[in-house]
Formats: sequence, C-alpha cells, structure tokens
Amino acid sequence: MDTTALDTTQTASGQASSLLDILVLGGWVMVPLVLLSLLTIYLLVERLITIRQAASDPEAITDRVREFVRSGNVEAAIQYCEEKNVPITRILQQGLERLGRPISEIQDAVQAAGKHETFDLEKRTNLLASIAGIAPMLGFFGTVVGMIRAFQQIQNLQGNVNPSVLAGGIWEALITTAAGLLVGILALFSYNYLMGRIRRLSNDMERSATDFIDLLQEPVSPERSEELPS
Repeated sequence: MDTTALDTTQTASGQASSLLDILVLGGWVMVPLVLLSLLTIYLLVERLITIRQAASDPEAITDRVREFVRSGNVEAAIQYCEEKNVPITRILQQGLERLGRPISEIQDAVQAAGKHETFDLEKRTNLLASIAGIAPMLGFFGTVVGMIRAFQQIQNLQGNVNPSVLAGGIWEALITTAAGLLVGILALFSYNYLMGRIRRLSNDMERSATDFIDLLQEPVSPERSEELPS
C-alpha cells in the first residue's frame, strides 16, 4: 500500500476535522453565519446568470431597429424585439407599440419600461447589502457571548487558571468575529461587483432609449410618413 497516499488522505481528513471542530467551537452563532454565506453565494451566482442573460450589443440592436423604422416596417421591428427578448429590446418594444401617439407618451412608456428592467436586474441585491452589514455584527455578538462564557469559567475556577486556558477561551470567542468578517467581505464584494455590472447595463438601456426617441424626432419624408402607422 502506498504510504504517501495514506498520509495525504489522513492529513486531508485531519484538516477537514479540524475545520469542523473550529466551526463547532464558535457556538450557535456559526449556524446563521454559515447560512448567510450560502445565501451570499446563491445570490451572487443567480444574479450573475440573470445579468449574463440580459447582456446584449446595444449599438447593433438600436441600428437594427432604426433600419426597420426608417423603412416603415414597424411590425418587423416589433418581431425582432420579441425574438431578442432582452431588456433593451423589451424597452424599445414599448415605444414601437405606441408609434403614432404623442412623442411624450412614447417617451414616458420607454422610461417606465427602463425603470422596470433596472428594478428586475437589481432584485435581491439589497439582501447582499444587508448581509454585508449583519454578518460582522453577528460575529461580534458571538465573540461577546464567548468572552462572557470564558470569564464565567475563570470565575468558576476561582482565579486558579493558567494563561493557556485563558487564551483558549479568547481564541474560541474570536472565531465568530473572523467568520462574520469573512462573510461580510464576501457579501460586500458581491454587492459592489453586481451593482457595477447592473449600472453598465442600465447605461446601455438609457442610451438605446435616448437614441430611439431621437429617431422618432427625425424629419420624416413623405414616403415614410405614409408607411408609418398613424
């Protein structure tokens, strides 16, 4: 039998057992911290998938819609938006379906659609911000509780305690602080990263919406005016 492989397996098993023991020593506060860390990872992955699905080429989409509108083929433009089915095309579709109405009404519809799409992209990101604030405080709370237990133990021993016992009680209490800070840092990074991606998408949507409104305000030739819906 390969003794090297056996030693490696035993080391890995010992490290896993040691990590589990450390988590257990943190007390009941570690349970919500572990749950918050799992929730953070879930929210990060879920929002990244949503953002990736929402990503598109705003210039190419706007140019394509502009071609359809200038040629008077509004139905084809709407169909194109339905096929793409991304936030930018859903916003433009709201405007296309209202062609012929006052420009202010079209602009209001486009802006309302943009706000709705932005809200959908930002959905549940506020939970990450909350976790970033709650996790460190929860960790500090666990540390305070652990310190109280440590000093109670010292009192029960009537002061006959050596430095190693005192140090052991303190480092056990500090486990929750370290865990809380780790979860808080992960949640804060995830929140800022996601919001950066969402802001870029929102900027693309606003630029496409503005280009679309500008397109409707371009001078219309007599041929185009006959083709556009009244």
